[in-house]
Amino acid sequence: MISNPHSFSIYLSGLASQADYLFHPAKYNARKLKTAICTLPAPQKPVKEDYVQLSAVKMHYFVYGAGAQPLILVHGNACDAGALAKAAAYLANDYTVYVPESRCHGKSSDTDRITYHLMARDLKEFIAALRLEKPIIIGHSDGAINAITLAADYPEVPKAIIACGANSSPAQFKHYFTLFVKLGGISKNKKLNELMLTQPHFTPKYLAHITCPAYIVSGQFDIMWNADTAFIAAHIPGSDMVILKGENHSSYIMENGKKAYILARKWLRKIQ
Repeated sequence: MISNPHSFSIYLSGLASQADYLFHPAKYNARKLKTAICTLPAPQKPVKEDYVQLSAVKMHYFVYGAGAQPLILVHGNACDAGALAKAAAYLANDYTVYVPESRCHGKSSDTDRITYHLMARDLKEFIAALRLEKPIIIGHSDGAINAITLAADYPEVPKAIIACGANSSPAQFKHYFTLFVKLGGISKNKKLNELMLTQPHFTPKYLAHITCPAYIVSGQFDIMWNADTAFIAAHIPGSDMVILKGENHSSYIMENGKKAYILARKWLRKIQ
């Protein structure tokens, strides 16, 4: 039962947006990712694994490929660099792909505090330490929130962002997912579960700080409402949006490197 009037209002608007997607797919730029009709390059293996010392974090990362344009893949909550290895393997054919592990994740430092603003600062320092010039940032889930936060807090840093499965606030999660996090969580690290339940809080004013090209992506069966994906896209100036038919929170980015490659390359060619 939803007792909070505000939560109930979000729930109703969320349900309405799911139905609206079915009846007005063009409103959400709905489309299906197809891999069978494309000739794709062969997936590549990592060429480097290393650490870099930042101001508050020793960050572990992998590198794939040797393209002229740097691209950073940012994983989600309770994941590590391996979560986006399939995407990195294909994108390495066109870019130099960096896959860092966020603070409190993987082999990177487990700090006392974790917020999206701190992780965005870590990414900024990572980019500066490796002397990356205007990288493209592709984030999934918490990594998508990190990409949006980086672009809003440091607009001069990214060339473009692709945010896959970001929510604007914890209230925008579908209720089954919030209950799952509260009951068992997705991580043994309490800080990571609390992060998902208390942050972020993107406002129209904050999202308007983003000046780089932005692609806001989610799946038809994602863990946040379609209305929230539309909200984020509507308040980032000039952004593009797609809600992918038949996809869930991870199916097109973590689980299928071919789909991740097609999604990213088609949009990046459009903006370049």
